[in-house]
Amino acid sequence: MIRVDGRTLRCADVVAAARTEGPLGIDVSIAALRAAENAWKLAEELSTRRIVYGRTTGVGANKDDTVESSVEHGLRLLRSHAGGSGDAMPPGQVRAMLLIRLNQLLSGRSGISPELIGALAEAVRTGALPLVHRLGAIGTGDLAPLAEAALALTGERPWVTGHVPPVPVRAGDALAFMSSNAATLAEATLAAMRLDTLTRASHAVAALTYVALDGNPEAYATPVHEARPHAGQVACAAEMRRLLGMHQTPKPGRRIQDPFGLRAFPQVQGPALDAIHYLRDVLAVEINASTENPMISTVHNDAYHHAHFHTAYVSTALDQARATVHQVAELSVARLGDLVEPEFTGLRPFLAAGPPGSSGVMILEYVAHDALTELRQAALPATLGTAVVSRGIEDHASFSTQAARAATAACSAYQQVLACELVAAVRALRMREADLVELPVRDAFEAASAVLDPSLDDRPLTGDIAAAVGVLEQLARI
Repeated sequence: MIRVDGRTLRCADVVAAARTEGPLGIDVSIAALRAAENAWKLAEELSTRRIVYGRTTGVGANKDDTVESSVEHGLRLLRSHAGGSGDAMPPGQVRAMLLIRLNQLLSGRSGISPELIGALAEAVRTGALPLVHRLGAIGTGDLAPLAEAALALTGERPWVTGHVPPVPVRAGDALAFMSSNAATLAEATLAAMRLDTLTRASHAVAALTYVALDGNPEAYATPVHEARPHAGQVACAAEMRRLLGMHQTPKPGRRIQDPFGLRAFPQVQGPALDAIHYLRDVLAVEINASTENPMISTVHNDAYHHAHFHTAYVSTALDQARATVHQVAELSVARLGDLVEPEFTGLRPFLAAGPPGSSGVMILEYVAHDALTELRQAALPATLGTAVVSRGIEDHASFSTQAARAATAACSAYQQVLACELVAAVRALRMREADLVELPVRDAFEAASAVLDPSLDDRPLTGDIAAAVGVLEQLARI
């Protein structure tokens, strides 16, 4: 049961909603519904005695055009903005978007009608999904996707799955419903939580490679990281010590200094852990924020015009997360290169086991570098551009929408990189018959071994890579 009250929605709740097909158990706060209704009544009253953007005026460059606050004006706004294009938004993202928007509206500052909130809650509860397109936002409000969703609730646009009884649009509902980045926040949250899972799994993958390569434990020693105590770096080193059973002074490794893939892992993984932690903090604020412009304040009995639709916090946090994860992925590919090198493993080149000339896992380097290149493209900052639209009135954009899409692509590429390293590390440990009995990382080895083909013959490794991707979530919990 997910509590929806405009204040306490968690990123984990958004992921759970996205993964749920069909009805979703939600507990909608009665107090929040009453607060939202009071804001609606106030907005109606305010529209009779002062200018309220989007209710008594047009929107964008039409802000100075006086209009009558009416149902017809609201429908025109929704219809004109429901111009999304491109592919249909994935079902999981739509479910997450609807939940986030419902929660935001229950913050009680939108001035939206209770009927529309009720219809949205029913859609979330029953699992009904409107047809929403991916393209139509630049980080200053998901206007097109939310307009499409609103028109589905009124009965004017189609549903992909299920439906709810249509409700009328009240005066002022249109802009109040569209004033949000719920679709962008949905994709950003799903990507952030996936990146969190992958970075946690990467500790186990790196630890398996460490054992396969007889790494030097000094790189993870507590005195080393106390000397430069960045939070993420310290956490990474501690996790590696835990997985590798370094409770006392461990035996020395084979080399006085390991390659950077092992030796610099805490220093490179640390910034990624910190960046993802910050991203999650930003998203936790955003999915519980009241971003509607104008904001209707029942406490102050007035409306406030503002720029909460701008998502610079989200876009910059996403850019930082992708950039730091790319560096971590570079180390994973470097460790994969070490695993196929006899000098580091004491095994045959490419972990081959067949006749002379056998290729073993040679192809994994090509796959990993291909995926790393895709990740590098996804890591390019989305925030370096801008846009001037609506006749120059809206003269800046955060492009958080595009940053969130890039984060989704980064997740896909990064998991392929980690999977390639995992396949090679497990193979090397099998060939060495490494003793993992007393190490916590043994659980990771056994989990991966259970799904990876034990055959060492030259053969297609496509299935192995896919199986390794599938076990990463389990490794993140070890």
